[in-house]
Parts: sequence; C-alpha cells; structure tokens
Amino acid sequence: MQCGACGQALADGSTVCGNCGATVPATGRAPLAGLVDRVKAILLTPKTEWPRIAAEAATAQDIYLRYVAPLAAIGVIASFLGQVLVGIPVPMLGTVRVGVGAGLAAAIVHFLLTFVSVFIVATIADALAPTFGGQKNALAALKLTAYSFTPAWVAAILTILPALGLVAALVGLYGLYLLYLGLPVLMRAPADRALGYTVVIVLCAIVVNIVIVSITALVTGGLFAGV
Repeated sequence: MQCGACGQALADGSTVCGNCGATVPATGRAPLAGLVDRVKAILLTPKTEWPRIAAEAATAQDIYLRYVAPLAAIGVIASFLGQVLVGIPVPMLGTVRVGVGAGLAAAIVHFLLTFVSVFIVATIADALAPTFGGQKNALAALKLTAYSFTPAWVAAILTILPALGLVAALVGLYGLYLLYLGLPVLMRAPADRALGYTVVIVLCAIVVNIVIVSITALVTGGLFAGV
C-alpha cells in the first residue's frame, strides 16, 4: 500500500504516513458509512473537516470513484425520474414529460460530463493559486473542488420533483461558502485573498457549467426529443 499524498510505501495497518504525515483512511470501514460521514462532516463542520481532508492520503482515483461518482449519481437518477415520470412544468404547456430515450441519454451524458466539470474547475483552481498568493497542488485542488460540490450533489435529490429544481439550486449555493473556507487550507491562499479567489473560480465554473449544459442538450437532441 502506498501513501496517496507522497507515494511512500506504507506498512500494513498504518494510520499516518511516516514520510509526509498524511492521514491514511481506514480500510476496514464500509465505503457507504465513510461516504455518509464525510458528507455530514463537510456540510455541518467544514472548518474542522477541511484540515482533515487536506491531510488525507487520498488519490485522484479515490476522489473520483468513491466520492464524485456516487454523489453525482444521486442528482442524475433523481432528475431522470423527475423528467420521465413526473414531468417538467413548462409555461403555457403545463407539465411535459420527457421521453425515456432522451431522458436516459441526458442522464448518461450529464453523469460523464460531471467528471469533466470537476476536472476543469480543479485545474482552474490550481492554475490560479499563485495569482492569489496560494500554492499550486493539483490533488489539493481536486479535493477542494469535489468536496465543495457536495451541497449541490446532495440537494439534487430534490429534482425528482422538477418544480423543486430552484430550491435545489439555492441549497447548492452553500458550496460557495465551503469553497471560500477551503481555499486557505487546501491551496494555502491568504485568508484576505480567499474571497477574490472564490469569486474568480465561481465565474469560471459558471462558464464551464453553461458549456456542459449546452453540450448535453446538443448530444441528446434537446430535452423534449422523444416526448
């Protein structure tokens, strides 16, 4: 077993890397329990959770497969069910249900592009670090991005009722605060420059999201295809 932070070989049963001091996640714990605990901690006690995240010996693969994938799937599945079974309220048309084929295609594309979005935003956060007095660290930027997206992914379960989409979006804004708190810890940015750093990342993320939504609609032929 190797440390995900520095690559140093670890002895069996190690809880801390002797080379860099990073915390080694416990392997005997159920993955779902660990995921739920992390979600609760980053949402409820972010000020104490960010330092733990920064010290963890996690790899990019761990973050994508054990955190991003299951959480992103929540919104994708909820949105698919909401669009196909409940329907989307459309002005002057009432409630319109999306065809199963179009809904499934949109769900698959959306899920895959979530990984692209996380990667791009993390790359931007890493590239901007020196500009705001921080330190470049690709893995730390990935942690920062993935865990900051947590509120949006959790709130996306509300989209099983499309009419609650706006509520889900508002709840997701809590992620901006998480990002702001995490920048000084993960990217070593001075606290007095964290707000500007946050604003620039958010603006870039909005552009990325617009592009991804456009691509999804283009690939699936629009939400109403197959109605």
